[in-house]
Amino acid sequence: MRNGDEIFAAMLDRIRSAEHTLDMMTFVYWKGDIAREFAMALAERAEAGLRVRLLLDGFGSRLIDEELLEAMRRAGVQVAWFRKPLYLSPLKQNHRCHRKVLVVDEQVAFTGGVGIAEEWCGDARNENEWRDTHVEVRGPAVDGLAAAFAQNWAECHDELFDERDRFVEHRPHGDAVVQVVRGSASFGWQDMQTLIRVMLQSAEERFRLTTAYFSPDAYFVELLCAAARRGVEVEIVLPGPHTDKRVCQLAGQHFYTDLTDSGVKIYHYQPTMMHTKVITVDRTAALIGSTNFNRRSFDHDEEVMLAVLDREFTATLDAQFEEDREASELIRADRWKRRSLVQRAREAAVVPIRRFL
Repeated sequence: MRNGDEIFAAMLDRIRSAEHTLDMMTFVYWKGDIAREFAMALAERAEAGLRVRLLLDGFGSRLIDEELLEAMRRAGVQVAWFRKPLYLSPLKQNHRCHRKVLVVDEQVAFTGGVGIAEEWCGDARNENEWRDTHVEVRGPAVDGLAAAFAQNWAECHDELFDERDRFVEHRPHGDAVVQVVRGSASFGWQDMQTLIRVMLQSAEERFRLTTAYFSPDAYFVELLCAAARRGVEVEIVLPGPHTDKRVCQLAGQHFYTDLTDSGVKIYHYQPTMMHTKVITVDRTAALIGSTNFNRRSFDHDEEVMLAVLDREFTATLDAQFEEDREASELIRADRWKRRSLVQRAREAAVVPIRRFL
């Protein structure tokens, strides 16, 4: 599913037709009509007797209207906060829950990049309507996304299970092989870094990346460069003039010369903020979920990705990539090397904080 009009309609339809349980977690839950619509849909299902749980990141969702929180609680929605900054040590404050998961009746789940806010509404028609991608999941992979929710819920709430929990038997819905990969803050390498390293090093023909926040470390930049040098077509679509985190954009631009010199093609998306998090490899494999190509996602935050082996699904994502590329501007190596001293100074200024971006 692409962009808010389609994504929100599908999620709300599933919420309103739920019959047993609803589990939802999100990093961003802000303000506006769509925030109210989700709150009212969850509250209505709770009033109807369903168990409804909502897990909000203590930093990312701090802008939510208190009125909506109170309305949901009165209706019976169980609301929990993941690591509210006021109650944390400085070290824990840096580790956020960036996962976006909705599980309906243990049978259907959603994940991707979309937050609950007006910025995602619309169809990427202008700078006020962000571009993003989400997926609806059925089959055994639903259990993996439910586990991602349960992992974070267990940290925030005393009660993990109740009499309404069921362990349903899933049957495959199609031929795709789907693995749910969860990333969490840890010392050394974590699963998300390993997953993306495997995708990069196994690519033989092409590697396509779309990400909202691109500020990797030198190791992953070298993996991209090495893939391009061995003949893999490496293409990256990133936010262009419309970005909500300019400092993160500057951190990534520090590596543009190395990347373009190795043959990596970088595109800046022009119409609006690009918030999608998708990787495709060799027309066969795809990653989609909450993880950006940055140190924060790799090292610090709770993330979740679907690793999918399916040519048809990958072809759909590749077609969307090509449409986004057509709406983007190619970064030309010769022009980039002539960028201004002011631009270079800005890139250098963010180097000391790059690991936190």
